[in-house]
Amino acid sequence: MTDTTRLPARTQLVAEALDRAGVRGAVVALPDSAATAVLAAGALGCEVGAIANSLVFWADDKPLLVMTSGRHRVDTAALARRLDREAIVRATPDQVRAATGQAIGGVSPVGHPAPIETVVDEALADYTRIWAAAGTPHTVFPTSFEELVRITGGSVHPVDG
Repeated sequence: MTDTTRLPARTQLVAEALDRAGVRGAVVALPDSAATAVLAAGALGCEVGAIANSLVFWADDKPLLVMTSGRHRVDTAALARRLDREAIVRATPDQVRAATGQAIGGVSPVGHPAPIETVVDEALADYTRIWAAAGTPHTVFPTSFEELVRITGGSVHPVDG
């Protein structure tokens, strides 16, 4: 079990959710912000594609969490077609916080007030170890593609076109 006593409150919630899900990788606190995939990759010494960006969108009046590889952008029109949605648009900062309890730049794939439908980018399968935010721009955790799909209950799709 991860010692959460020294972590920010938002990250404590994420660490507890990770523990409940049986995730073995410990939360890592970074000295500098990792609010973008480029910053996170630089801080962790990994490829930018190994960063699992947590992006919140609004799809047919509900939040949709897209875990995308840091190496590309989400093609919302193509993803809407794949998911049979009318439209997928980027959530506002207020919508992100309401859906996840976390701020943009630190959104974790877990630890939200309620479950959120999640899509996991198939490109993340290209990496043995991937890194995801842990509730703040200064905290991350290591995981694998398979584990990320399991803990989010996500569906796997290409998200870049």
